[in-house]
Amino acid sequence: MTQVLLGENEGIDSALRRFKRQVSKAGILADVKYHRHFETPLEKRKRKAVAARRKRRFK
Repeated sequence: MTQVLLGENEGIDSALRRFKRQVSKAGILADVKYHRHFETPLEKRKRKAVAARRKRRFK
């Protein structure tokens, strides 16, 4: 779980920026998108293209 503690004189904007950075580093949003129930056709094509590229690279 991502958690941000506010400093004594820290503004909410900087804390929000730190939170967003921590969430992106942890890969939480990518994981949520991956486990989403519905996948649009565009997302499906992109996912398959990336998988094919990885497969070709490690072959």
